Amino acid sequence: MNARPASPLLRAFTHRAVRAVGLVGLCAAYLQGGLNKLTDFPSALAEMAHFGLAPAAPFAVAVIVLELGASLLIISGLYRWLGALALAGFTLLATFLALRFWQMPVGPERFMAANAFFEHLGLAGGFLLVAWWDLSARTQAD
Repeated sequence: MNARPASPLLRAFTHRAVRAVGLVGLCAAYLQGGLNKLTDFPSALAEMAHFGLAPAAPFAVAVIVLELGASLLIISGLYRWLGALALAGFTLLATFLALRFWQMPVGPERFMAANAFFEHLGLAGGFLLVAWWDLSARTQAD
């Protein structure tokens, strides 16, 4: 068989640095959210209270640990699949809690909430793909 050399574009986009940038980008909102909550804990408490999560302090701590911890698992590659599944589940729960567009009156706020809802579904799907990719690579290595 003749193996053709990979094109420069293929080599560029399959480089490890591109994967690292993609994983950091996928986790960016969770890194930012976790760090913001960590550095402004009163606002984190207010956010939990806003969504009816009580007692607010344990929920805020749990969210901070989840957002930062799962992101670090994904970026580092250590139990990447677990971090990805954790953020996929968290994203789905948070989306159904915070973006109930179907309960809003028709108008610009509902439109924006619906867009954000489906964007978050896509984000959760991205995390599922990361988990699938990581677990697939592990089973092929065995």
